[in-house]
Amino acid sequence: MSNGWEPRTRLGRKVADGEITSMRDALQSGLPLKEPQIVDQLLPGLEDEVLDINMVQRMTDSGRRVKFRCVVVVGNRDGYVGYAQGRDDQVGGAIQKAIEVAKMNIIDVPLGSGSWEDRPGGRNSLMRRTTGKAGSVEVELEPAPRGLGLAAAPTVRHVLELAGVEDAWTNSHGNTRTTLNLAKATYNALQNASESRTPQHARKIQQEANE
Repeated sequence: MSNGWEPRTRLGRKVADGEITSMRDALQSGLPLKEPQIVDQLLPGLEDEVLDINMVQRMTDSGRRVKFRCVVVVGNRDGYVGYAQGRDDQVGGAIQKAIEVAKMNIIDVPLGSGSWEDRPGGRNSLMRRTTGKAGSVEVELEPAPRGLGLAAAPTVRHVLELAGVEDAWTNSHGNTRTTLNLAKATYNALQNASESRTPQHARKIQQEANE
């Protein structure tokens, strides 16, 4: 291909050949999303935001090893969002790894106007109430009427904004000072609301939430 991408998976080849032309069709194909280039092709202009950078130290036989752990969220502000963390000896490498994995964790968030105060047919909020958990943190998301904005902590707000959610009530419990779990719980809540997730993806996210 002109951009140098040589697809290695069946889904990648279908995208490269023009058989699949939308992210929704890719997610609903039942084929695993294992190449970040697929998202680059189907969602050009995807934004990314680093939510947290931490230095992680580990003792080995050769001495103390230092790595950086980055928490990243990606999204197109119109119904698609992904989350991941990455580790590397360098900050830049950790960020890049996290971005690539976040692309492969992309989900289709069902935007709507689920608040009883809103007119039907909008895409400013969520369709229904949803919850997500990661570690000790649980996040509740509830549809809100147009114009309310995001009643949320900064980490939760960043994830919702990149997903395209403009109005929502939120509530969080547990050790919410941990950015990693707070971001993951928010992402898991959106994933639980998604109507187009594959069974494989649902199992993967549940396993991560239980770690």
